[in-house]
Amino acid sequence: MAERPTVLVVDDDPHLREIVRFALEQQGGFHVVEASDGRAALTQVQRAVPALIVLDIMMPEMDGLAVCREVRRKHELPIVFLSSRDDEVDRILGLELGGDDYLTKPFSPRELVARVKAVLRRARPTSNATPEPEPPASRMQQRGALRMDAERWRAWWGEQEVVLTVTEFQLLATLLRVPGKVFTRDELMTRVYEDVVVSDRTIDSHVRRVRQKFAAAGGEVIETVHGLGYRLALP
Repeated sequence: MAERPTVLVVDDDPHLREIVRFALEQQGGFHVVEASDGRAALTQVQRAVPALIVLDIMMPEMDGLAVCREVRRKHELPIVFLSSRDDEVDRILGLELGGDDYLTKPFSPRELVARVKAVLRRARPTSNATPEPEPPASRMQQRGALRMDAERWRAWWGEQEVVLTVTEFQLLATLLRVPGKVFTRDELMTRVYEDVVVSDRTIDSHVRRVRQKFAAAGGEVIETVHGLGYRLALP
């Protein structure tokens, strides 16, 4: 039997952790480990890198956004945020830091399981191994200076590799597959999030983050078509 993916659940509420653990184990078939605060979460990640983190934003000791920053220094593993505040600032900031999705409390455990599965379906394996050599050109998708390898979930601008989260990679790959097409936000939601419904602001946040990463490498990859949506920027 294949080993079950491990999900790290980080929340200071033991009752909520119990509910989430039961849902992920019984409905999702995951192995679940827990942490009651941010510092404990970082210790867990140091001990064994999970397949995904379910991370509360408002916690004592170290909040979820600070935990995300620390995790992102070394790992690109998927992160699903939980928030007790119906506050767009927390949601968007969390996604800009590299979170792949979010849910606002109270939430349906079934919906959480669905979102975790959706994020993991498009997740690349977490590894600290030495990066593999660049694949042959025949396996690459390319337009101008942008190159992407969908098999290894790697992207480059010219000779510089740009590290993307799972959702960021999937969004950009969608645009690259049909370079001239203008994708509405609804179409991007369908392609990137599959059966999970998210807000327009979530898509906008991911687009902003992809632009920032490629701008740091000297590139421009996503063009806004006002009133319609987004398309791959022309070379």
